[in-house]
Amino acid sequence: MSGLLSVAIAAPASAQPDAVAMAESLFMRGRADMLAGRYQTGCPALAESHRLDPRPGRLFTLAECEARWGRVATAVARYNDYLALYSRMSEAERIKQHERYRLSVEQRDALAPLVPHVTLSLPSGAPPGTVVQHDGITLEQPSLGVALPVDPGEHVVTTQAPRGPVHEVKFTIEASESRTIHLEVKLPVTWQGPSVKQGVVPSGDRVAGSASGPGGRRAVTYVTGGLAVSGLVVGSVTGWMALGESSRAARECSNIGPDVAECSPLGKAAGDRAKHLGLVSTIGFGAGGALAAAAVLLLLTEPPPPLPHAGAVSWSLLAGPTGAGLTVRSRW
Repeated sequence: MSGLLSVAIAAPASAQPDAVAMAESLFMRGRADMLAGRYQTGCPALAESHRLDPRPGRLFTLAECEARWGRVATAVARYNDYLALYSRMSEAERIKQHERYRLSVEQRDALAPLVPHVTLSLPSGAPPGTVVQHDGITLEQPSLGVALPVDPGEHVVTTQAPRGPVHEVKFTIEASESRTIHLEVKLPVTWQGPSVKQGVVPSGDRVAGSASGPGGRRAVTYVTGGLAVSGLVVGSVTGWMALGESSRAARECSNIGPDVAECSPLGKAAGDRAKHLGLVSTIGFGAGGALAAAAVLLLLTEPPPPLPHAGAVSWSLLAGPTGAGLTVRSRW
């Protein structure tokens, strides 16, 4: 088989001279490392050689290196790439490449049963926009929940919700094994503890501790206004995200009849996310608008302040996820 590895095909006319020279150097070094069993350096060198100057001989040698390294899933994919290239060759080229073709078919068929498969499953409550990466490669929705071919050995999968921390899981898989990995998603760290805004009211203005007085109503107005702003912000952000997903769905779908569209899996997933985000945006705008109207109404109907009274009053407005309150301290 070593004689086959050294066969070269004429360089494509479009290849740059420098690229051809570098590719040849990398090929010779990678082939030498492969024959010496140094696959960790040999296979990457062969892959770079083929990238710089694609040739059938380089691709076949790269498939052989991956197979010897034990990366059976990658080797099967490389052999399939070579066979696809072989099918597009002229009759004369096929005659020259016939022995490689025969070996590629034999190797692919022998290695295919050894390829392990892993299924990555996100929890049903994973927020839209959660990013899943397998060994640094980002996987979109169509790649989740289905058996994917992987090389035997250790793998790393990460998940990250929007604005959330990265969660990492490592697993090892053997040849011919099939596994399902149930992923976890860490949600963003929520705000905890009260937000305190403190101030001192001039001595000429008296603040009553009762919610019925001007100070109490003003505190409720501030809290209501803050919640209104939060609702409008949520509505704006999710609305912008919905527009982005809708644009992606439009690119992945095509009309095949009145009110009927045919979408790719990516388009359908983007359309579903756009609907969900649109609903959240509508709710956010609706709640924000209602709260803003309530805040304005509270401000307009606030009773006039009482007569001046000597003294000073300090106040603290407390607002948290579970409620709000007002602490008033008087000094006379």
